[in-house]
Amino acid sequence: MSAPVMVLPVNTKRETGRAAQLGNITAAKAVADIIRTTLGPRSMLKMLLDPMGGIVITNDGNCILREVDVAHPAAKSMIELSRAQDEEVGDGTTSVIILTGEMLSVAEPILTRGVHPTQIVMGYARALQTALDACDALAETIDVDNGPQLKKLVDAAVGTKFSHRWGDKLVSMAIDAVKRVRTVVDGRVEVDVKRYARVEKIPGGEMEDCTVLDGVMFNKDVTHSKMRRRIENPRVLLLDCPLEYKKGESQTNVEVTKEEDWNTLLRMEEEYIENICAQIVAFHPDIVITEKGVSDLAQHYLMKADITAFRRLRKTDNNRIARAVGATVVSRPDEIQESDIGTGCGLFEVRKIGDEYFTFLEGCKDAKACTVLLRGGSKDVLNEVERNLADAMQVVRNVVFEPRLLPGGGATEMAVSQALSKKAQEVEGVQQWAFKAAASALEVIPRTLAQNCGANVVRVLTQLRAKHANEAKCTWGIDGTTGVMTDMRDLGIWEPFTVKTQTYKTAVEAACMILRIDDIVSGIKHGQKQG
Repeated sequence: MSAPVMVLPVNTKRETGRAAQLGNITAAKAVADIIRTTLGPRSMLKMLLDPMGGIVITNDGNCILREVDVAHPAAKSMIELSRAQDEEVGDGTTSVIILTGEMLSVAEPILTRGVHPTQIVMGYARALQTALDACDALAETIDVDNGPQLKKLVDAAVGTKFSHRWGDKLVSMAIDAVKRVRTVVDGRVEVDVKRYARVEKIPGGEMEDCTVLDGVMFNKDVTHSKMRRRIENPRVLLLDCPLEYKKGESQTNVEVTKEEDWNTLLRMEEEYIENICAQIVAFHPDIVITEKGVSDLAQHYLMKADITAFRRLRKTDNNRIARAVGATVVSRPDEIQESDIGTGCGLFEVRKIGDEYFTFLEGCKDAKACTVLLRGGSKDVLNEVERNLADAMQVVRNVVFEPRLLPGGGATEMAVSQALSKKAQEVEGVQQWAFKAAASALEVIPRTLAQNCGANVVRVLTQLRAKHANEAKCTWGIDGTTGVMTDMRDLGIWEPFTVKTQTYKTAVEAACMILRIDDIVSGIKHGQKQG
């Protein structure tokens, strides 16, 4: 009797690929489900435990996913999405994850019918172009110098955050900070919020004490107790070289035969420092700030000349001070020029807040850098307010670059969904399914907003769908607070055009990338146990 022959089905390879794709889709949906409840003004908060045992309480999508520890590669790539969105436009991190998860979820039934992933990907790519065209048609231009209109826009961005109870204060601070750091370089507008608008958090005090300084502050005290702590209209000199004797680069041995030679060596060191200080004093600065150390002898000479000195300041802080007071950071004391001295500061003062000393350089004329001072009850509250403020500043920055808006509250998603449904009639073949799937996936944003309010989701969505089907350029969406259908124009809920379009691009392209993965191969070698 011959041995039985095992016959493998021809399409085993395809079945394995489909299993990997469905596994990826499940992992992506799991990540999206984690943060689905954090969308909208009625969002829930997440409590995160970091590896050091600390606690973070937030509803910021990027912050949550940064702390989540996942092993599945597809889930890891989803988490990277929110980071990319945060770095690019600074807002919409929750929306992009929810939308990607839904794009993959609606592709699952098409895959199980035996449609090749390439066909779905091609359909999604065409749908993205249609969606961007629909956004272009729906967008409205805003005047950046129109204060109330800009305030409404930022209010909509902060409205979904934990710190909304101090909404007005936070919104005006974000707008103020961005306007301070806005500059025009070679005819091009530059708004570098990350580098030139520093947030300083000091626990204690009231939220009403939060302010945007017309200058900068840093956590340092003067190097010598007898130096001045308050100067009006100071001359500020910034250095990034040490005011102490230079040590040899390599190990140096010196043989001294006579006692006088030792004294000569010491005197040479002292003369070197005296010479450096003389070069500085010649320009009559009131404040000298260096990124490196200041020796005791240099402190003595500077104090004799009635100059206040600060040492070991961070490079980022030094650059911010340079922008605020109109100074230039000098690398060598013998290269100092009169034009390097900053004279734009109105008042220098060292103040004690709590147990620490803070240096304030305020009243700067045309300061192109600022410090946002945050006060609050606890560190957790301050950290969350800082995250919310960063989002608000990014929203203002995006509008300054591209002053166009789209309606919020799921109105844009619903309008784009209708545009895709109409366009799907013109698409032939299997790609029509992908087109319709993309249209239904976009409805996840208004649906999630309604769910988080506890509204009757099916009824509200049906009404909204009918409204958008009957009206062109319809701006009706879901009121995230009450869960009822409202015109976003009346409610004043708008979102930056850049954020919305970037969300769609990131979500669709990421979904396409994950759909095209048909196998996950591990490159990690497992150490074999010795017998």
